[in-house]
Amino acid sequence: MLLLILLAAAAMAADEAPVSRPQHIELSGRTLNYTSTTGMMPVRNAQGETEANMFFIAYTLDGVADRSRRKLMFCFNGGPGSSSVWLHLGAFGPKRIRMLDDGSMPPPPYRMEVNPATWLDETDMVFVDPVGTGYSRAVKPDLAKKFFGVQGDIESVGEFIRMYLTRYERWMSPLFLAGESYGTTRAAGLAGHMVEKGVAFNGIFLISAILNFATVRGGRSNDLNYVMHLPVYAATAWYHRKATGDLRQLLNEVEAFAIGPYQEALAKGDQLAPTERSAIAAKLSRYTGLDPKFLERAELRIELNEFQRELLRGQNLLVGRLDSRLTGPGTRDNSARAEFDPSMTAIRPPYTAAFNHYVRAELGYKSDAPYHILGGGIGPWDWGPSGTVTDVSDALRQGLAKNPHMKVYVGQGLFDFATPYFAAGYTLGHMGLHPKLRGNIRIYQYESGHMYYIHVPSLKKMKSDAAEFLRWAAPEN
Repeated sequence: MLLLILLAAAAMAADEAPVSRPQHIELSGRTLNYTSTTGMMPVRNAQGETEANMFFIAYTLDGVADRSRRKLMFCFNGGPGSSSVWLHLGAFGPKRIRMLDDGSMPPPPYRMEVNPATWLDETDMVFVDPVGTGYSRAVKPDLAKKFFGVQGDIESVGEFIRMYLTRYERWMSPLFLAGESYGTTRAAGLAGHMVEKGVAFNGIFLISAILNFATVRGGRSNDLNYVMHLPVYAATAWYHRKATGDLRQLLNEVEAFAIGPYQEALAKGDQLAPTERSAIAAKLSRYTGLDPKFLERAELRIELNEFQRELLRGQNLLVGRLDSRLTGPGTRDNSARAEFDPSMTAIRPPYTAAFNHYVRAELGYKSDAPYHILGGGIGPWDWGPSGTVTDVSDALRQGLAKNPHMKVYVGQGLFDFATPYFAAGYTLGHMGLHPKLRGNIRIYQYESGHMYYIHVPSLKKMKSDAAEFLRWAAPEN
């Protein structure tokens, strides 16, 4: 009986009026007055039956005479299984969680502050939590698996966008998508999916992009993964003073080596001559700071988890996966692999505490349900026919071909192992884009990690780059 009551309550949630509140912040000497709208949006099937409710938080600037000329951006993170809290309270929203300037964790209790780099002065924003993340839920457990997959995820978020444009009368606004990590997979898929539904975007933001998973999923049958990670190994070694010289010059050299001699050596497999193996190991050692003997034992293939442990083993420190600038203590034993990701443990507690306070105390949305920040709400993910080597780059190509006015921002953190910048560039260069459309893509790099906005200098640069991009993609009339 209790289960039936809970399911009925979930089904009704979409029909409840969202919570709207007047808000304001002081930004660069002026007051921004805006409205926050927090609530649920129903996701219905072709028969009109509600199958899920998707949680969202929208910020719209007040005093806009013609809303059709005001930009509107839909924002989400990745995972799969992540809520939108990271972009919301780290990068774009009017408020952000206060971290240390380098992005590492401050001591508790945690604090919110006005975000000096908010995008609200440029665009209205809707932060969307896909089904299984945040407060978003399927109305029945057996319906949930419909949303836990590449295609089901794209279709449900696409239906959310359609519903929002309809209910809030924003069909004529300049439209943008902003996705991070797996959210870039979703955004690329949506670009191709939504244009067939009559929704054309002015631009999409691919933040720490992953479009072709074959570039980062390794194994003996796929050496491309090792090639794509090598420039980030070099950047990390440089940051921790295990490699020398100018960073950009170093990366230019390593990128050429990675796609040339290194890839060729790996392709030879067991046929690689011992003298050539030693020469490649010596070059890798200079770039990565790792011992040549370690590299030879590894047959020149550097596993990420082992690099995290090995680089600073002498100091018994681990380097982060999401952000290799950040470090944490190693184990007392002589383990070969990293025990945890110090860059993830640095951000999860502050963002969790901040959101749970902010959504109730400032936005006025009351729920006793657990808010799934990252994981905990989704089941097994259906990666589609290609399995875990999903590739949505062709969906992005189709989106650009069918909507040649769409512009693409590609943001890359140089110290990001989760979605290495070199892999994104490789994918973009191999998707068969028409030459006339190549100028629609602009790449921006930051000396930070996966969530490069947690680093205050990168946050400021990101805002400047975004403002430039938004005005380029949708010029003011």
